[in-house]
Amino acid sequence: MAKRAAEPAGPAEGTPLKGGDRPMKDDEPGGAVDGGFEDEFEDEFESEDEIIEAGVDGRPDDEREAEEAEMRDAMDVDQDTFIPGRHKLSAGETLSPDSSAYEMLHNLSATWPCLSLDVLRDHLGDNRTFYPATLYAVAGTQAARGRESENELLVMKLSNLSRTERDDEDDEDDNDDESSDADEAAEPVLETKSIPLTTTTNRIRAHQVPPDSSSNSSSDAPPPTLTASMTEAGSVLIHDVTPHLRSLSVPGATVSPAHNKPLCTVRAHKGVEGYALDWAPPSLHAPGRLLTGDGRGLIYGTTRTPGGGFVTDTTPFAGHEASVEEIQWSPNEASVFASGGADGTVRVWDARAKGRRPALSVRASADDVNVLSWSRLTTHLLASGHDDGEWAVWDLRQWKPSSAAAPPPPPSRPSPVASFRFHRDQITALEWHPLDDSIVLVAAGDSTLTLWDLAVELDDDESRDTAGVRDVPPQLLFVHYMEGVKEGHWHPQVPGAVVATGGSGFG
Repeated sequence: MAKRAAEPAGPAEGTPLKGGDRPMKDDEPGGAVDGGFEDEFEDEFESEDEIIEAGVDGRPDDEREAEEAEMRDAMDVDQDTFIPGRHKLSAGETLSPDSSAYEMLHNLSATWPCLSLDVLRDHLGDNRTFYPATLYAVAGTQAARGRESENELLVMKLSNLSRTERDDEDDEDDNDDESSDADEAAEPVLETKSIPLTTTTNRIRAHQVPPDSSSNSSSDAPPPTLTASMTEAGSVLIHDVTPHLRSLSVPGATVSPAHNKPLCTVRAHKGVEGYALDWAPPSLHAPGRLLTGDGRGLIYGTTRTPGGGFVTDTTPFAGHEASVEEIQWSPNEASVFASGGADGTVRVWDARAKGRRPALSVRASADDVNVLSWSRLTTHLLASGHDDGEWAVWDLRQWKPSSAAAPPPPPSRPSPVASFRFHRDQITALEWHPLDDSIVLVAAGDSTLTLWDLAVELDDDESRDTAGVRDVPPQLLFVHYMEGVKEGHWHPQVPGAVVATGGSGFG
């Protein structure tokens, strides 16, 4: 299903396959000459003719030629590596995962596809590397037309996620019963709690207040958790899913019908569909600050009150000339956020500014800007994913602010720090690694989810060696095939783990 980018086998161009010494002629320095000294060991060596017959490295010609042919075949395979999203399968062909490429791989199906999900923090600890793994997530469904009443918000616990068995591991067991029991125990478990909805969820995001470090939880359940769902009907639903999470982890805990009702329904968008929403980091803000954007290009702010209710500002942030597709709060500036739109621009805002106009406006693409991701570790870096399959990384320090006394000029396109056009369809998800500021996750409409390492730079020798692998950037680490993938997120507590959703379910 996915393999690392090919690394052609064999030596660099111009280097002999074997390094055996060439026999010297009589007239070369070091060779025998008339009147030279007699070699007292002459009888112990083969003649020059015999060495040549055996090949330049002293082996029979057929053995050496067989090895050279094997190396050429290996290079041909590397150069012709099947890349999902770039190459097409022949009739009757299917892709299967290479188990050696995955530490863990599981696929789970749902009744209806989910366009969006979010991964939750829990009380099981950080930097977890033990198996079987457990994780929590929330997702919203996309039921078929005419069956919108079957939509739901899913609160999920996935447990018993075992480590991937390697193809070269010996899994034979003399006791068939014990082997069957082990196989049954290795089956992953999906437990869900459902909140009925009557409309499709375009995007869902969770908000969790980090628990007090001095508190000890007797449950592995996540801390108090709110979700915001941007719906196809143009409203935003805010739910408290804490009771649902507790019921998945605490024996005897139940969910009442009252727990399924939203705490708040944001109607400021007046029925206009939207996709963009983001909760502000609780470390920088009072808990419960939410931004949502719609198809008119307007962004509204909603804030939780001390009494537990919510209030939405009546004056929106206005600046985009088309639909707002994405919003990202700054990870280190309490009043700053960025937005991307179908007008091809990325705009940076200061929520304190009068007039609610963008402080920075940059044309990032000739097509829609679908997704953004703000690096949590190097906070002047912002990544954007576009409708034409390109994604780019921007250094915000290079963007020039607009004058407060004059309207902002038409957006221009500065040079990105890096840009890539590997994907052949729209970018649908983009996220920096939470612990490594050079690793980026990208999902696209070509049914691939890729991992990238922006720290990779090739020297001249490496560039020559990889020249046969066409159209594959050296920064590309990994390609995973997932039919209809829409969104993917790093797990914040399980290093290297990614959770994704798409038309084929969850992965």
